[in-house]
Amino acid sequence: MVISRKFGLRSCLLALILGSIVGRPDIVLTQDAPEAGSARVERKAVRTQKYMVAAANPIAAAVGRDILRRGGSAIDAAVAVQMVLGLVEPQSSGIGGGAFLVYYDAKTKRVRTFDGRETAPYQAQRNRFQGRDGKPLQFYDAVLGGKSVGVPGVVKMLEQVHKQYGKLPWSQLFQPAIQRATTGFPISPRLHTLLSQEKFLGQREPARRYFYQPDGTPKPVGAKLVNQQYANVLRVLAQKGAGAFYKGEIAQDIVNTVKNASVPGDLTTNDLARYNSVERPPVCGTYRVYKVCGMGPPTSGGITVLQILGMLQRFNLASLKPDSVQAVHLFAEAGRFAYADRGLYIADPDFIPVPTKELINPKYLQTRAALINPNRAFVGEAKPGNPLSQQAFRWGLDNSPEFPSTSHISIVDGNGNAVAMTTSIEDAFGARLMVRGFLLNNQLTDFSFSPTTDGKLVANRVQPRKRPRSSMAPMMVFDRNGKLVMVVGSAGGPLIINYVAKAIVGVLDWKLDTQQALSLPNFGNRNGATELEANTNIVNLKPQLEALGHTVTVREQTSGSQAIVITNQGKEGGVDPRREGIAIGD
Repeated sequence: MVISRKFGLRSCLLALILGSIVGRPDIVLTQDAPEAGSARVERKAVRTQKYMVAAANPIAAAVGRDILRRGGSAIDAAVAVQMVLGLVEPQSSGIGGGAFLVYYDAKTKRVRTFDGRETAPYQAQRNRFQGRDGKPLQFYDAVLGGKSVGVPGVVKMLEQVHKQYGKLPWSQLFQPAIQRATTGFPISPRLHTLLSQEKFLGQREPARRYFYQPDGTPKPVGAKLVNQQYANVLRVLAQKGAGAFYKGEIAQDIVNTVKNASVPGDLTTNDLARYNSVERPPVCGTYRVYKVCGMGPPTSGGITVLQILGMLQRFNLASLKPDSVQAVHLFAEAGRFAYADRGLYIADPDFIPVPTKELINPKYLQTRAALINPNRAFVGEAKPGNPLSQQAFRWGLDNSPEFPSTSHISIVDGNGNAVAMTTSIEDAFGARLMVRGFLLNNQLTDFSFSPTTDGKLVANRVQPRKRPRSSMAPMMVFDRNGKLVMVVGSAGGPLIINYVAKAIVGVLDWKLDTQQALSLPNFGNRNGATELEANTNIVNLKPQLEALGHTVTVREQTSGSQAIVITNQGKEGGVDPRREGIAIGD
């Protein structure tokens, strides 16, 4: 087993236990401020020969490594890691949420993508997140309670993929999480920090008893949490399969919890029973001499990352330093125009004709790249482009708030098969509804709160059984011969797109190792202010960027990126130093 030359597993865990979050008055906390990180721990890239797992929690990553040691496939490891993450990192993902998964089959050299995104109930109406006055609700007025809960999709999706690519029995993959839920696990610094900042979870049972002490303060770092209810649910799923989650007692308890919430929802057992995960066509584009593939709609992540990369092809980034004003300027401008398209065109393709091919067409991206002035920032808000021959602007601009609380898993197994899976319950602790030991998502608040803008329907508006748009961007990179080069993804809400694009540019253009690319300061633009990560050297570029015409915001950017690069020497893993994860393998 290889962890790092600098940090062994014991050292990493000790650093996490001793970590703390220090408040800084110079940080701008915007409405979509990130899920807090643990204390930043600098690492070196991890190198292994056979296989590797990179995940956001060391307990979960070690479980994935053990599954691969037993001869399990990348999919087997992904199932086991997700079940443990739902226990040890409940604020970010779990069986009460959804996920997108990109899979590479080394034998057939085929990329397949699977959609486990949540769906709206059949009774959902377009004005779901509007008040009586017709105005959009405040974010937490929409999140808290049952209206924000979509039908969870991750369990059904994982079973679908496991039936095709699993090697170990489904039932065995739940045992590590069952054991840890039964015997208990220590509260990590990051979980403790989030519980300390959380305003709503401690007001609701049974979450209050589980996470908090009698005086209402969070249980301390290192305190053991035992979750027997979650263990019991996993035992049922292990024995009976995903169907036991969507029909029967578990499904009924989910519905009852949603209907009995302080703000009741309209989820029904029929909604759960009718849920299906979907295999979607991957979206692929070229960047330099590489092929980059990811997840298509209903997530905007794959398309928008490919747009950013496609626009940046015009510029020689390799000649620029990563922390130079010119590199940040070009990256931000590409993001500005890509996010402009994202806000108009992308939604659930089962409901909306998304112009996917047109948005990533190289000729179209050349026209967008031509708008980038190397010496001056675009003034104001960029308008969406027109990739279509017919009328482009039939849709109104989206105003979904989309908060960041997510986790990403990158895995490469001993046969070269790979998984990039991004998984989420949306806001930290989701809808703050706990049922049978797991938290329910609030993914429906990823829909636009207003169904129309300027008299035009919004593509990402609420509709019955529709999937809300996402920014999750699990991606893979291949060389000109079709060899897998990189498996990457991130947490971070709408900032995910910039985080993933930065990591890819860091490896391919700036020739950084995996860890160096993820440790780079975060920066980018979402068609507004250019955002620089607080407490990093990138902040020093603020005056120079402003001189180019940028409006600059300095803010926390707690990404949660995990990546594996495949080299001639083996696997090279990196994890986001802003969180608790590790890369681990043999």
